Amino acid sequence: MLRDDFLGLPDDLTTLLSDHPPHVLLTPGPTPIHPDATRAFLRPMLGHMDREVFALNREIQADLRSMYGTAPEAFTALLAGTGSLGMEAGFANLVEPGDEVLVCANGSFGRRMAEMAARYGARVRLVTAPLGEAIDPQDVAAHLEGVQMVAVVHGETSTGVLNPVPEIAELMRGSGALLTVDAVTTAGMEPFQAEAWGIDYAYTGAQKCLSAPPGLAPVAVSERAFTRFSARRTPNPSWYTDLSGLRDYWTDHNYHHTVPVNLHFAFHAALRAALHEGLEARALRVRQMGQAIFAALAPLGFSHYVRRPQDRLPTVLALRLPEGLNDAGIRGQLRDRNISVTGGLGPTAGLIWRLGLMGEAARPEPYRALLRALEDLLGERGIVSRFDEALDAVQQTGHLVHG
Repeated sequence: MLRDDFLGLPDDLTTLLSDHPPHVLLTPGPTPIHPDATRAFLRPMLGHMDREVFALNREIQADLRSMYGTAPEAFTALLAGTGSLGMEAGFANLVEPGDEVLVCANGSFGRRMAEMAARYGARVRLVTAPLGEAIDPQDVAAHLEGVQMVAVVHGETSTGVLNPVPEIAELMRGSGALLTVDAVTTAGMEPFQAEAWGIDYAYTGAQKCLSAPPGLAPVAVSERAFTRFSARRTPNPSWYTDLSGLRDYWTDHNYHHTVPVNLHFAFHAALRAALHEGLEARALRVRQMGQAIFAALAPLGFSHYVRRPQDRLPTVLALRLPEGLNDAGIRGQLRDRNISVTGGLGPTAGLIWRLGLMGEAARPEPYRALLRALEDLLGERGIVSRFDEALDAVQQTGHLVHG
């Protein structure tokens, strides 16, 4: 295990950081870095083939199995790239030209899955739903014949929709199709059961629910997926993400490529912090925060973009803006105060805000800062007090409002 020889910031670095005012980052990714991850990132560099790094990587793999809820023998690893590399690696390894791939697309990232699958030669079929609505599992079941893979985004970041992955997976049992799941805005903040649900390939981004620095894509691969990979008729066209090469490094400790060691240090610390808090506790925290924020903003005319409560993604609170609110203008003024809020993407630009409730962003104080600023910018009082009262109520009673 690595020595804890980092006890504080060097004086010159402390001075450098003090020159930059604190930034309130409330976007749907990246999220504020966990303090444990910041400290770990600044550890002295070690070689990527160092025995201490291999020991750390083994702990990361075990912790990822816990986070994803995989089978004990499932392969887990960190890809040296962001979550989009995790998305691409699944298609690169598990899809061959001519394969039938069914993609669930009800937002920007489902559409990205379809584009990537097509670039690797798949014959893509789409199951769609209107923006702001979840995929219907029965639509998936109706199009399974002859399909080698189903791909679905668990939490569609672009619209704040939670897709019913467990129900889709249940209807797929016995179909022979692999199930690939984008867990970018769920894994690490929500309970995730890859083995129980029947997920074959899952990925996220380090900078999302775990509040680690960007640059790593944690993946989990089932034995069934590895069997499919081993039976490929053609080589994987992506050398960098090839599962055999990754397994050589992560399991057999043979050189493949130079991993970003300090990002591994930081990721390990952030993942440990998440597991120590507990995924159920984190899921409750995010729901309590979301309800309190909505209670504070609803009297101003904000409303839920996703109509059905069961379809709302807890980690990305998508709120329709009040009529007449100057989206770009208010967000620009917030940024002048070192507060970052994200608007809509594509068709929802100017219509919604997407408030990130992942990792360290899902804390009361950052949102109090936002709400205090809105009180000033909008000339409205009582926003912060409504937030505090609602948060206290849900924390004291433990009761969440479903509606």
